[in-house]
Amino acid sequence: MDKKKVLFAIIFTVLGLLAFQVSISRIVGSSQSFTLFELLGPIGGMFLGPILGALSVFVVRALNVIMGRQEIDFLTLIKFLPAILAAVYFGLKQKKTAIIFPICIALFLLNPIGRQAWLYSMIWLIPFFTSFFKKKLILNSLGATFTAHAVGSVIFLYSFGLTPAIWIGLIPVVFLERGVFTLGIWISCLAFNTVLDKLTNFKFASALKPFVKPELLFNVGKSN
Repeated sequence: MDKKKVLFAIIFTVLGLLAFQVSISRIVGSSQSFTLFELLGPIGGMFLGPILGALSVFVVRALNVIMGRQEIDFLTLIKFLPAILAAVYFGLKQKKTAIIFPICIALFLLNPIGRQAWLYSMIWLIPFFTSFFKKKLILNSLGATFTAHAVGSVIFLYSFGLTPAIWIGLIPVVFLERGVFTLGIWISCLAFNTVLDKLTNFKFASALKPFVKPELLFNVGKSN
């Protein structure tokens, strides 16, 4: 692993754990909330690749669960999937990631409640089409956050249900929420890239030159 990836992994882990402590908005029908990690999680795929990116997300989420002394059960573990798959989506260059959305739509419509709220799942046609333009960072960010949304919604539907009316009523909220998350992921990615470039090109010795007199470096140990 090169220097840039190592630096990213360290910074990502620290900031990721801190991001989990900052709530953005409450998840409807749940006592949990979205956190700033929604803006950081996917970019692991960009800097580390889809596999290591997914692993980095898993590690940070696992550490957060352990440090928060949360109960570890099947539902807790399956909730790791949205962020993990978002990182995979963000890191993959191929257009094959588009398949995520038809699968989620199908699973949503197979559920009796989801079938009555079919309009909600049609939102995922937007990231399906933008998946074919992954070279655009902003569109890749949109696809990543909608990957987390689609997978998370299907898990939530089968775990908690909610009424069809609530799902339909959430549509405008989703557009606003995912719009903010898309911009957040895009900005986070640009910020990380800038910081990592500066850190990897940083020369410690050169930075000290203005503060260290050359004659002192060559006369160390000599008497006056």
